[in-house]
Amino acid sequence: DNSYTLSFLLVFFVFVIFRPAFSINTLSSTESLTISSNRTLVSRGDVFELGFFTPGSSSRWYLGIWYKKFPNRTYVWVANRDSPLSNAIGTLKISNMNLILLDYSNKSAWSTNLTRGNERSPVVAELLANGNFVMRDSNNNDASGFLWQSFDYPTDTLLPEMKLGYDLKKGLNRFLTAWKNSDDPSSGETSYQLDTQRGMPEFYILVNGSRFHRSGPWNGVQFSGIPEDQKLSYMVYNFIENTEEVAYTFRMINNSIYSRLKITSEGFLERLTWIPTTVAWNLFWSVPVDTRCDAYTACGPYAYCDLNSSPVCNCIQGFKPLNVQQWALRDGSSGCIRRTRLSCSGDGFTRMRRMKLPETTKVIVDRSIGVKECEKRCLSDCNCTAFANADIRNGGTGCVIWTGALEDIRTYFAGGQDLYVRLPGC
Repeated sequence: DNSYTLSFLLVFFVFVIFRPAFSINTLSSTESLTISSNRTLVSRGDVFELGFFTPGSSSRWYLGIWYKKFPNRTYVWVANRDSPLSNAIGTLKISNMNLILLDYSNKSAWSTNLTRGNERSPVVAELLANGNFVMRDSNNNDASGFLWQSFDYPTDTLLPEMKLGYDLKKGLNRFLTAWKNSDDPSSGETSYQLDTQRGMPEFYILVNGSRFHRSGPWNGVQFSGIPEDQKLSYMVYNFIENTEEVAYTFRMINNSIYSRLKITSEGFLERLTWIPTTVAWNLFWSVPVDTRCDAYTACGPYAYCDLNSSPVCNCIQGFKPLNVQQWALRDGSSGCIRRTRLSCSGDGFTRMRRMKLPETTKVIVDRSIGVKECEKRCLSDCNCTAFANADIRNGGTGCVIWTGALEDIRTYFAGGQDLYVRLPGC
């Protein structure tokens, strides 16, 4: 049938002429993405999309990644957040083994900035199924062959399989920084970063560089200051601490559920989850939960915050307010002092239950001993002020010893762990 053959040839001809120049999730070294072409990269599985966008009412252009599946644009990464394109002329391409974003005057607005020897094969950029935008040798698919990856340079969002914290081999600190506001992805005042300059690593929400909230140390299950982050059947969290890295990561066991962590310009860390039956992102939890007890060092040294008491600041047993007048005005920020000095021999302990462990600035950690040995070791050190288990699993293991003031403590209705505070013997 001639008409059938003709229509087949016509379809074939149209397909060949208008066939996209590159595969949908990969950019080769001879191709480019431009704002005017309106082309995007789409990850395998159709979850993520990379392209140019203007957020909200802004007229500036950015290169970013968002969820393709969901009706409301949810951006998870922005390349040129602090160097936007001022008009709708922009090109992303591979040049001299680097990804480069050019503006209307062909100046670089952003690049991967790698300096390397000659690669044996051409490089390609690929948007992976997990939302990681990577540059790799065209014949090396393995993660170890990534020359650069967006997962190493987070914006305000932590996706599953991303790591938050330090890569000690690469000398990288990966932290989240909020957007300035919903129309402006440039670096805002709020960030979420890991501090490893202490005995036990902890995450802090920082506002203009000042501490606003502390995660508490990792207790084997979760961060002790985020009890809301319960174990869920469809998600696995992990905190890795070794000679190569100190980092938090999570992954999904159920592929139909999506979850992300986000730091907001208002100063909140949020866990947002999308379950197939819903039509929007559900806010699972956010910290700080309450400004009174979750605020960093709300009650000063040797005091603890308890929402069920009035006022919320309380001195630990055996301590009294440092500034009685301030405490009478319900300001406990000056903290407490001992009623009786420690004698260093014959001292005992008061057991405080369901506590957020104090800040771990000056702690000694020994994961090889249990709570009884820990108590002995604390008593044998005249500087020891408190001790607790390092890990709450299996009835509690490991030993953390505090040798300085106990700060930023609070009690929980559910969650937290036992803290043993040293008191002088009777």
